[in-house]
Order: sequence, then C-alpha cells, then structure tokens
Amino acid sequence: MTATKSAILFAHRWLGFISGLVVFVISVTGCIYCFQDEIQDAMISYRKVEAQAKPFVLPSEFERLSLEKYPEGKITSVIYYGADRSVMVRLSVKKKVMALFFNPYSGKLLHAEVFKSSFFAFIKNVHLYLFLPREIGKVVNYVSVIVFVIIMITGLVLWWPKRKSDRKRSFTIKWGAKWKRVNYDLHNVLGFYVTSIVIIIALTGLSFSLPWVSKGLYSIANLGRSFPAEKKKFTSDSTAIASYPEAHLVIDRAYAMARKKSPQANYLLFIPGAKKSSPLSVTAYPQSLHFSYQDNYAFDKYSGKLLNFLPNEKKSAGMKLNNMNYDIHTGQVAGLLGKIIAFLSSLVSATLPVTGLILYLGKKKKTKKKPKPILKPKAEKALSF
Repeated sequence: MTATKSAILFAHRWLGFISGLVVFVISVTGCIYCFQDEIQDAMISYRKVEAQAKPFVLPSEFERLSLEKYPEGKITSVIYYGADRSVMVRLSVKKKVMALFFNPYSGKLLHAEVFKSSFFAFIKNVHLYLFLPREIGKVVNYVSVIVFVIIMITGLVLWWPKRKSDRKRSFTIKWGAKWKRVNYDLHNVLGFYVTSIVIIIALTGLSFSLPWVSKGLYSIANLGRSFPAEKKKFTSDSTAIASYPEAHLVIDRAYAMARKKSPQANYLLFIPGAKKSSPLSVTAYPQSLHFSYQDNYAFDKYSGKLLNFLPNEKKSAGMKLNNMNYDIHTGQVAGLLGKIIAFLSSLVSATLPVTGLILYLGKKKKTKKKPKPILKPKAEKALSF
C-alpha cells in the first residue's frame, strides 16, 4: 500500500471511530422517519376525513375555535392539508406547542395534542439533536454528517479496484464465503452502491442546519447568478394597526387570493408572523405533504394588502432546488420508489460503522497472534574418534 493510501486508510478508520455511533443513530432514526406519513395515516384516524363537495371552513373560524379552547394561546400556523385531510392549527400555550385537528368542512374539533408528544416527533428530535440539548446536539449532528461524507469519499478511493479483472468481483457480495469475507463485502460493496445517494441525503440534511450549505446549493444551481427579488424581505405596516379593526379577517382574504392565484394547490400553510412588522406568509403546495413546486405569498397582516407573490414557475433553479430540499432528503421527490431507495440507503449507512468496526477488530486480532516458533535444526551428534 502506498503512503497516500495508508494516510487515506488512517483517516477513514479514525474518522469512522469518531462519528460511528452518531451516524448509526442518525441513520436508524432516518429509516424510521422515512415512512412516517404512511404509518400515521394507517394508524391515526383523525388525520383523514371524507372528502365532500363543499367549501372549507375559513381559517379565521379555525383560529376562533382554537382560541376558544385555549384562550391564552397564540396562533402560529393554520394548515389545510387537502380535501381528504383534517386541518391543523398550531398554537403556543404556556411554553408548549399544541396541535389541534379539525374537520375542514364542519369545523368540528377531532383531536388536540402537545405537538412534540407523538412517537414520530420524538424520532425527529433524536434524528436532529441526538438526545442532547438542542444547540449542542445540532452541532454534533452536522459535524458528524460532514465527517461521514468524508468517510464515504475516502472509502470509495480505498475500495476502487486498480485492475479491470478485479472490478467484476468487487461489485458483488460472495455470500458463500466465510463470514469475515461476507462482512468485508457488506462494508465495501454495499458502501459503494449507496455512496452517491447517501451523500445527497447528507447534503440536503446539512442544508437544514447550515445556511452556507443551502446558499451554496442555491448558488451552484443558479451558476453563480444573483436573483435579488427572491431575497427581498417584506413587512407589515404596524403603525396602521388601529386603522384596521377587522385585521383578524385578513387571513380569510389571503386564503381567497391564494385559492384564486394557485388553483392547483390543495395544501396551504398560513403563518401570521411573531413580530408586529412581520407579514402574513402563505405557501401553496400542489401535493399534500410535499414541499416542492410551491407558490409563496406575503400579505400585510393588518390591511390584507398583497406585498409579494412568487409563483413556482418564476423562481430561479436555485430557489426551486431549496424548496425541494425536504422531498429530496426523504426520497419522496421520486414518489414511493424514492422513499424505498432513501430507506434502504439509510439502512445500509447504519450498518457501515458496525461492519467497519468488525473489520478493524478482526485485523487487530490477527496481528496480535503470536508467530509460530521457528524450529531449530537438531545439533549434529559430535563425531567420535
């Protein structure tokens, strides 16, 4: 082995030791979370409703019903998930975030819960923060993911066969061989097959935590070009609050306009904005529980004036890519097949630290074996005279 490859192997091995446990936890929780929508739809009745040929109840009514149940609460979002799904209102109540589910046609309250109390909320929290305080867990997470990307690249360099005659056998697992050889193939061959997918999943995951990754992907997709209109911030005129006593009905006007301008949307997200000057943000998605191809709106939350409308077809390639980030990360950008691929790739990435550790321990054990003693030839008998 050359000095360069020895150095790469050293980095690959020790970076694996440093990040292995974290990568295992992130990968396993990613596998579990991958099909969370399908699992919850099958197990939780209040997520789905019977579609009806009638208009939805207006968002201001859902706000009223939510505050009627929790008078001290503050609305943070109203989400219409589609014709056959319940509406969810999220509100903060005494340092807790509550999720209220309503029938979109009748306004009937179907269920109320603490937003982070569900099993999949727990899995998501572990996936992002690893049982650690949020700020510490976030750093440990993204550092380990960056290290894992380096490990995957160095592993590819170490694995790549030099001779053409070796390539065919390097792409297959020899199931009939001894378990050490099978373990070796599981680490190397499966690692090779998932490398590109795992790196994509890792980069899209990093863009949630690191703005420079998101900006980098945006810039690469736009070939370095700038689109100032996409970065412009909009504010509500907080000095005119008294002039609009029915400002609470602005969300209904925003709803009507979003329905008119984005008729294909069946998934609408309304966020009032926490600060006085923040706008009412509305996002319209064409497919329920998918975040790609979205249209974005900004309204003055007091007057209802439309401050900005940015349809998906007028966005730059970089902004479209950023909007697709979650769907790419979970694989759902390619439908059910994409989710299956993301699930299997995450499962394989969870096994890599384990098979790698077994490989290392096997080699270490082998080097510790004592060499067999060299038998000296018997001394010739002394010649007698």
